[in-house]
Amino acid sequence: MKKLIIAIDGPVGSGKSTLARRVAELLGYVYVDTGAMYRALAFKALRNGLGLDGQDAELVALARATRIDLRAEDGTQRVILDHDDVTTAIRTPEVSQAASKIAVNPGVRQVLVAEQRRAGEQGGVVMEGRDIGSVVFPDAQLKIFLTASPETRAERRWREHQQKGDQIDLQRTLEEIRERDRRDLQRSTSPLVRAADAVVVDSTAMEPEEVARLVVLLAREKSSAQSS
Repeated sequence: MKKLIIAIDGPVGSGKSTLARRVAELLGYVYVDTGAMYRALAFKALRNGLGLDGQDAELVALARATRIDLRAEDGTQRVILDHDDVTTAIRTPEVSQAASKIAVNPGVRQVLVAEQRRAGEQGGVVMEGRDIGSVVFPDAQLKIFLTASPETRAERRWREHQQKGDQIDLQRTLEEIRERDRRDLQRSTSPLVRAADAVVVDSTAMEPEEVARLVVLLAREKSSAQSS
């Protein structure tokens, strides 16, 4: 069957990464976490003491001078920043907030979108982010817009940090989720939007495996139709 480009978009905390990893595993596809690219660059910017202003030209220069590799090892994705493994280091609330700020920089997005397109142009990939179906791969054969209520997304993010031993406040997490939503929806460059031909999946009352099996079913139907 024809190998597809599967684009998964949605707001923060909706479960995009979990879904994309599982769908890629079930289909034998490559998983590409575009958000990790922005997180890695934000981590480097914070480490270098750069400002996070959305129009800061220094961030564009930093993006052009940075190498970010996504590698699959033992069933997990490793994020390599300039030859250093930063997989764990980029998963902090501080880096998350910083990533959403630099993501509004048009020059930064131009650099990273070009990298994302090269990573997925051959097909057989599951790529997730905020604008994959609308900007990065508008011709993707299958587009999913994954969402859930802000309260559900905040609780998921809170539990995720709790399991890691991070002590964060649930109410503050909810406030950060809403702030991220506002920023992603209102930014002038590649705002969070649902592509017109995307399938909307609300995961509020669904288990991760249920969502993954649904998307795999849709992918196989789409692949069969295009191969016939």
